[in-house]
Amino acid sequence: MPITIPTGLPARSILDSERIFALESHEAERQEMRPLRLVILNLMPTKVETETQLLRLISKSPLQVEIDFMKTSTHQAVHTSMDHLVKFYENLDSFKDNCYDGLVVTGAPVEQMDFEQVDYWEELTRILDWSSTHVFSTMYLCWGAMAGLYYRHGIAKRNLDRKVFGVFPQYLQDEYCFITNGFDEIALQPHSRWAGVDEDQVRACPDLQVLTWGPQSGPGLISTQDFSEIFVLGHWEYDRDTLAHEYQRDMAKGLDQVPFPVNYYPHDDPTLEPVFSWRAHANLLWRNWLNWVYETTPYDLDQVPTLRAAGQLGTDRSIRHAPGCPRADGYRPLAGDGYGLIPGVVNSR
Repeated sequence: MPITIPTGLPARSILDSERIFALESHEAERQEMRPLRLVILNLMPTKVETETQLLRLISKSPLQVEIDFMKTSTHQAVHTSMDHLVKFYENLDSFKDNCYDGLVVTGAPVEQMDFEQVDYWEELTRILDWSSTHVFSTMYLCWGAMAGLYYRHGIAKRNLDRKVFGVFPQYLQDEYCFITNGFDEIALQPHSRWAGVDEDQVRACPDLQVLTWGPQSGPGLISTQDFSEIFVLGHWEYDRDTLAHEYQRDMAKGLDQVPFPVNYYPHDDPTLEPVFSWRAHANLLWRNWLNWVYETTPYDLDQVPTLRAAGQLGTDRSIRHAPGCPRADGYRPLAGDGYGLIPGVVNSR
């Protein structure tokens, strides 16, 4: 089934070229069905690029999904035209009486700042408060995940001495989980961040469960026990070249100690095309989430506030082991196997 997007959204032409079925609003009105309703809070400076990345993933579901875009009013985007924001984005005041199946909170390039120092932090907390009553399930991405874990569950953000940058193995923690159903034992996940979360606090929080974990990158996917909140610490939504563009951008700026993206270029050679090694798990994650929301959300979205308040939405299935490698033999694949390098070939870097 198609996704439904605002009429005239620039991403439409890209999606059409990739044979992704997208309906504009006036076309979707002829469909006689109740689509899933998602609102995307896009905090990224490159809004059109992020829109396109997310819409690609949402489009992989067999469900019809209707998309709205939200922005903050306390921060002025400088990398996106005002015309684009005015035409396709609204702030919370325009959505506060609406109910949604899902909310997506993107990342933002502010992970080294204290949360309270971010100029739209207060507004973001109001949005999250609104979502706790008017949205069935929320997916948080990267910095958005750190912000959600901090505000919702008191999980501290930890600044890192070195940027986690590249593609890292994540070990599946529960093969029967709704959100990771069908995942391989190893899922590769892009990361690009200068901060992480306090893993001890995550383990100690009874409301949270770690769904994927990696020895280098830590938790990659965390959820609440009822799956009303999904926290994605990495960037499964990234395109093949997104990490390359970030690396080239920082190199062009002449920054000191620019990290090289690990497990990304064949033989660590930046002249070669990156390996797109995470696409299948990215599509599967979003398809699982949307299908789970579809199966559990009431047909009448106006019931969401009452059911959320009564704790009658969602499911509850917690994992039974601590984060790490759940294999009985303790084997940790790719932890030290030289992934990305072919034995006998000289590293050209």
